[in-house]
Parts: sequence; C-alpha cells; structure tokens
Amino acid sequence: MVAFAGAHVVVTGGTGALGSAVVGALRAAGAECHVTNFVAAELDRFPFKSDPAVHVATGIDLADEAAVRRFYEALPPLWASVHLAGGFAMAPVGETSGADFEAQFRMNALSCFLCSAAAVRSIRARRDGRKGGRIVNVSARPALEPRLGAGMAAYAASKAAVAALTQALGEELVGEDIWVNAVAPSILDTPANRAAMPGAPHERWVAPAAIAALIAFLASPDNRVTRGAVVPVYGGS
Repeated sequence: MVAFAGAHVVVTGGTGALGSAVVGALRAAGAECHVTNFVAAELDRFPFKSDPAVHVATGIDLADEAAVRRFYEALPPLWASVHLAGGFAMAPVGETSGADFEAQFRMNALSCFLCSAAAVRSIRARRDGRKGGRIVNVSARPALEPRLGAGMAAYAASKAAVAALTQALGEELVGEDIWVNAVAPSILDTPANRAAMPGAPHERWVAPAAIAALIAFLASPDNRVTRGAVVPVYGGS
C-alpha cells in the first residue's frame, strides 16, 4: 500500500539538497508535491523538474503573509506541509545588528509560522473522508542545545522559536488529528557543507536521504501517534 496515495503535500525550500531528498521520498510513497524555490540555480540540478506530479513555484516570500496565503489557497486541499525553507547566518553578538537578528527570525520562525497556519486552513478544507493531516518543521541542534549557538545567537534563537512553535501547535491541534512535529539536524552531509568544511569528519554527518526518510514518515498517515516532537537528528556528530 502506498502511504500517501496521491495526497497533496507542500515542501517549502524543496529544490535544495535536503529538499530534493524529501521530494524523492514523498514521490516514492505516492505523494503529489508542491514545491517552493528561492535559489534559482537549484532548479538546474533539481531531479524532479520534469515530474508531472511535482509542481514548482518560484518567487514566493515565505515571510510575507499575503504571499503565503495566495500560494496555499491556490493549491488543492493538503494532507501535509513540510517546511524546509530557512536561512543561516553566524557572527559574534557584537557584530550582529537588530536587522540581522530580525532577518533570521523572518526566514526561520516567521516563515514557519505563516506556512503552518496556512497549512492548517488547507488541511481543514479537505473533504476526502480522511481526518487530519501532518506538518513537519525543521529546527536545529542549537535550538535544543543553546550553548552550541555561541557565535550564531540569532540563528539559534530563531530555530528555538521553531521548536517552541512545533510543540505548541502539536498540543493545539491534537483534537483534529493534525500531528505537528519537527526535526532538529546537526550538520547535513551536502556538497555545500563539504566545500565549506573540507577537513571535517564528513562520515559522521547526517545524509539527506536519511533525514528525508524520517520527515516522510512524520508527514505520512503511517505516523499515528507522534506529535509535538522535536526529533534530534545528529548522526555521529
């Protein structure tokens, strides 16, 4: 039995390294995917750009409430929404401006909140006889271990907000069988991260395919009990 069986799933930031792995896992399970893209160059190597069941939308500011509403309201009612889009920045606190801090919250926490709210409205509008739906967010290890956020305080705080939002929504929506969870990765084993840290122990990092399998499970009807969780995904690091 195919877990998603044609269910509609949003994947924000779905054209990157992790996003491609997540879309691949969802498609293998039968989902129809609606993917947002921010970095145009990612489309050149996105392996699903010719897949008729993968619909890519570009130019959407996920921190703009009106833009997010338009995007979700134009879609068929959803089973799930997976929120990978975000941003990373690091700098000592004395070199971090208020605008820098706000930018991290807009990219990570505000975008996650707006997409979650829009997803809930879309899930509630579904009329296929199946109750509920799923939301999966992406937090980060420094959100769970804030001391690791030294030198990247704005990023750590914004991802901690994602973790708190996940837990609050997981409780708020339990009566509707809308399970809300998050994963909290450490360093992902991507070409960009390898290039940035060539001497690091890459074999201890988390492969995108491994975290994609976890995300796909949390987003699936097969996940019947897990809600409000922020799952550490650290690998051996």
